[in-house]
Amino acid sequence: MSRRASITMTTDEVRAFLEEQRVVTVATLGPNGRPHLVPLWFVVEDGELVGWTYRASQKVANLRRKPEATLQLEAGETYDQLRGVTMECDARLVTEQAEVARIGAAVAARYSGHSGPELDAFVAAQAVKRVGLRFAPTSTVSWDHRKLSGAY
Repeated sequence: MSRRASITMTTDEVRAFLEEQRVVTVATLGPNGRPHLVPLWFVVEDGELVGWTYRASQKVANLRRKPEATLQLEAGETYDQLRGVTMECDARLVTEQAEVARIGAAVAARYSGHSGPELDAFVAAQAVKRVGLRFAPTSTVSWDHRKLSGAY
């Protein structure tokens, strides 16, 4: 087995890793052709990473122009603990307000740990200024250096 293959995460390991991470870095192409990188809170739904953002944001303008993104999540402070997932994705902007609000509620519930009328009112007020983002992976690369057991 190649060294690269030995550190690749299984599908279940990737799924668990995504669920435990809090922030994904989203890379889109800016108007000058350079990468535009931003952090995003997200939830995982049906194998896609889903979030929401302001309709007027640069990432939305970039995705309207070219609906593709590369996403990366990483963990670990030292080489022997590094883990991560990079996904090339097709992106879809969600503009239907009920669906934007549903996505916002899912993200808000994940990060606040709360739900209920107050959160629903906040999400509804925010949804009119936002769009949903759905990232469908077309290619995934993962690594878990803990699998090296200290042998580099």
